[in-house]
Amino acid sequence: MNPPNESGTGDDHLATMRAANGRTFGLRRGRREFTNWIDEQLSWKETCYIGDWSFLANLRLQGEDAEELLSRLSVNTFDSFKIGQAKHLIQCSANGNVIAEGVLARTGEDEYVVHGLPCYWAAYNLEVGRDGQFDVEAEWRDTFNFQVQGPRSIQVLEELTDQPLKDIEFIHFDTISIDDVEVTAIRMGMAGELGFELQGPAADADAVWDAIVEVGEEYGIQRLSERTSSINHLEACFPTRGRDYIPAIFSPEMGQFRAWVDTHASRDILTYPIEGSFDADDISAWYRTPVELGWDRNIALDHDFVGREALEAELANPERTIVTLVWDDDDVIETYASLFEEGLHHKYMDMPHQQKRAMIADTVVGDGSAVGVSTCRGYSYYFREMLSLCTIDVDWSVPGTEVTVVWGEGQNPRSPTTDSHEPMEIRATVAPAPYKEDNRRTDPTQ
Repeated sequence: MNPPNESGTGDDHLATMRAANGRTFGLRRGRREFTNWIDEQLSWKETCYIGDWSFLANLRLQGEDAEELLSRLSVNTFDSFKIGQAKHLIQCSANGNVIAEGVLARTGEDEYVVHGLPCYWAAYNLEVGRDGQFDVEAEWRDTFNFQVQGPRSIQVLEELTDQPLKDIEFIHFDTISIDDVEVTAIRMGMAGELGFELQGPAADADAVWDAIVEVGEEYGIQRLSERTSSINHLEACFPTRGRDYIPAIFSPEMGQFRAWVDTHASRDILTYPIEGSFDADDISAWYRTPVELGWDRNIALDHDFVGREALEAELANPERTIVTLVWDDDDVIETYASLFEEGLHHKYMDMPHQQKRAMIADTVVGDGSAVGVSTCRGYSYYFREMLSLCTIDVDWSVPGTEVTVVWGEGQNPRSPTTDSHEPMEIRATVAPAPYKEDNRRTDPTQ
């Protein structure tokens, strides 16, 4: 299951991430829990939620070469990419492993707004990697980034803004007004449901948040807390950096980029605690390609971009893909039962998912051999099942296939509690990804 070694002498980075296990990282806006995680989980199927992703970077690129810069760095096509549209932007290394991914919006003829880690990769290439090659101006923006997701999200926002939002097509955006604040509303569904991402000036974040919550009470809106915020990604199969893969930024040739990031962003994006039964000698084993993460539909071979040769070969003969694993109820219950028995207990499964920010990667076995790596384990109250995402060998990806997850640390030295619990083999069944029905393109006019 290990991809080609990309980081060379990556032992120092791997040791750092092992040592980071157990550290506490900053919380997102709000609390660990607002009402309770069960209500919050049900919200995106039955009513709606508001969640805060304002920690994501926001960068405006403007100039006649902006599209060329983004095109050279990204796997996505820019053909027929119109003003008012957005897309899932993916950027890779020469080996085809994901460096960064996020949202890109085209806001003008020669103007784009980038959200997330691609901001840093684009700005670095503009400023350092390809200095002077492109006629582009970059502007870092201090913005809030709220998600309002769920079947009643459009009712909340239309009442709040007194503007029709039903005509905004999926992955398009428009400008609306909330509490006299100009807000960009991008129609996208990170919960696999009808929903919007709202962006505006950080100074107005509290006023906009409070206005949405106040109007949303009538519609059963929930505030999404840190405690259950990744379950929607799990159910809808949105692999996440730091939980499902490590960005491919730890090879020797990326050292200058890491140094640049260290002066332009939080160290948080350079440290990814890892644990679990999966182990390897090099950090590149935790990298993933867009094909392995189920993003192959985003790869367009109509232009030259970094990683094209590697991805073209992989598309022709993919070895791994992403699936959902449904964990056996009895085996899961046994892990909790062991806490009430004498002797070593099994590794604890935090509910509904791990509360520390870490990539917990566990080996998946079939017929006695490693066939995949399980990540983002979490409990879905809606399905009443323990689920995980899994990058798995194509031959083992057929729904209904039975595999085994090695739950625990095994012989890995990275966990301070390795000696206090006993590894366990948990039966699991392969299921489609996404596991929940995809309702993002729901027609709100019907």
